[in-house]
Amino acid sequence: MAYSFKDQALLRLALTHRSYSSHHNERLEFLGDSVLNCAASILLFETHPDMDEGKMSRVRSHLVKQDCLAMVGRNLLLDQYLFLGAGELRSAKTIKDSIVADALEALFGAILLDSGFEAARDCVVRLLKPVMLETPIESMGKDPKTRLQELLQGKRMKLPMYRVLVEGGTSASPEFSVECAVEDLEITKVGQGHSRRVAEQHAAQAVLIELLEREYSDPNQASRRQ
Repeated sequence: MAYSFKDQALLRLALTHRSYSSHHNERLEFLGDSVLNCAASILLFETHPDMDEGKMSRVRSHLVKQDCLAMVGRNLLLDQYLFLGAGELRSAKTIKDSIVADALEALFGAILLDSGFEAARDCVVRLLKPVMLETPIESMGKDPKTRLQELLQGKRMKLPMYRVLVEGGTSASPEFSVECAVEDLEITKVGQGHSRRVAEQHAAQAVLIELLEREYSDPNQASRRQ
């Protein structure tokens, strides 16, 4: 996140789920939700001076929705640092998107209390701006599998291949692990979820993130591959 907490207790609280302790992160989540929406609105207002209110609302909705926040949180490995109760840990091998997304919002709220709005806003912008740049406005609201397919078709590349690696869990809490492979780009990513569809979406999103990181590290790479 490129941020160091002055008050480590706030960091721990932001990472504490209600299943772990009665002293949990839900109040910080409430605060962080407001920070997130305000910061996302300012980001759009400043970076898209010609965008009308309707489009800004649509893009903001995409940036602050649960699956987008969960994707950002997992990219930060946030799910590996959460304090969860034993029951929540036993119920699933993969931590729910809602828990990861809520913890990310709680972190925004914690940063607000730790260093003020500007620091919290800067953190939101650092995390969400790449997502905004990676997703064309016309694709906002489309799921990762659709966006990846359209991206590859636009580059005249082979479509991604999905393969189930693990199908387990229980009937009440199934677990899937799915691989997404893009042959032309030599990218293979794995996603997990409570259904095959969700796992495929997570794998596709991981591929999109990898593509974005490649373009940032080498702006000429995309043009060479076309």
